Amino acid sequence: MGKVLIVDDEKDVVDLVKYLLVKEGHSVIEAFDGNEGLALAKSEQPELIVLDIMMPGMDGFTMNSRLLEDQKTKNIPVVVLTAKGHMRETFELASNVRSYVEKPFEPKDLIKNIVDILKSKN
Repeated sequence: MGKVLIVDDEKDVVDLVKYLLVKEGHSVIEAFDGNEGLALAKSEQPELIVLDIMMPGMDGFTMNSRLLEDQKTKNIPVVVLTAKGHMRETFELASNVRSYVEKPFEPKDLIKNIVDILKSKN
């Protein structure tokens, strides 16, 4: 199945999404801030990134901008996962953002969303 990078500073969110994805047969890489996430995106080349916005250090906006600037990462699909509902417009023009999910979220819906994006990519 697919390799997914989860970037979120909330360990509970990372653990939940990881558990559900692994249960579906996917491999998961974890990062807890944008700096770590960007480094892992470049080195691990995941098939999809689940990205939180509000994080310490490098936030999700900056990380996504850096992903788009790099030839190796600009085409990796991103699912934005955030509590900042009014930020959707900020990402609508980003070519790599495939979905926008607001916290709190329904875990099964998020996983279906991720699986659908991975299937459409292959």
